Amino acid sequence: MKINYLFLILTLLAEVIGTVGGFGSSVFFVPIGAFYFDFYSVLGMTAIFHLSSNLSKIFLFRKGLDKFLLLYIGIPSVIFVILGGFLSKFVNGRLLEIILGVFLVVLSLLFLIKKELVVPSNKPNAIGGGILSGLTAGLLGTGGAIRGITMAAFNLEKSVFIATSALIDFMVDLSRTFVYYGNGYIGKQELMYLPFLFAIGLIGTWIGKKILHYLPQEKFKRFSLFLILFIGIVSLVRILSVNI
Repeated sequence: MKINYLFLILTLLAEVIGTVGGFGSSVFFVPIGAFYFDFYSVLGMTAIFHLSSNLSKIFLFRKGLDKFLLLYIGIPSVIFVILGGFLSKFVNGRLLEIILGVFLVVLSLLFLIKKELVVPSNKPNAIGGGILSGLTAGLLGTGGAIRGITMAAFNLEKSVFIATSALIDFMVDLSRTFVYYGNGYIGKQELMYLPFLFAIGLIGTWIGKKILHYLPQEKFKRFSLFLILFIGIVSLVRILSVNI
């Protein structure tokens, strides 16, 4: 098995863009990875990659954590990512890729059309956001954008927002890593990329933090949304054109 270096370069770009855009790298990493590996391998790699990525964010953006959101979004996210991880074993990989493509297109269009989209800041919505983001993370590999919508309603300072989101994401990724390993998604191929993904998580987050100093997040966020839309469409075209 050889290391695919183009995939690693694209992974670094995904981490930088995900950090600056505020959506997290998995929303880019999962569909990009699906061009090089089977979908289940990508799920396993995503969990491994995100562990280092989120440790980096917790360290680089450590300015305090929001305990309310850790409790009401974090705990439901962990419970439902485990459920989603188990369910992914019983759903056809091609179907999951189609669902992911549709998810990315709908999500990006929703944000582009409803620029000021927020949900009311209350416990039921926090719990609901945690459930939905955890479930999609377990099934599709990415759920950070849903969590971002939910957390945005609580008007957190930027560093607190990123650190809190990263800690929740870390708990989610740690939980699904064990589930994916049990499902057989993490084998020799995925572990071979482990040191590279760990280094990219650190470097990409650091570069993303530096860019945030010079570029307003809102402008980059819009660029990220168009990129998510493009990736979603390309992913759907690719998977739907197979065997047609």
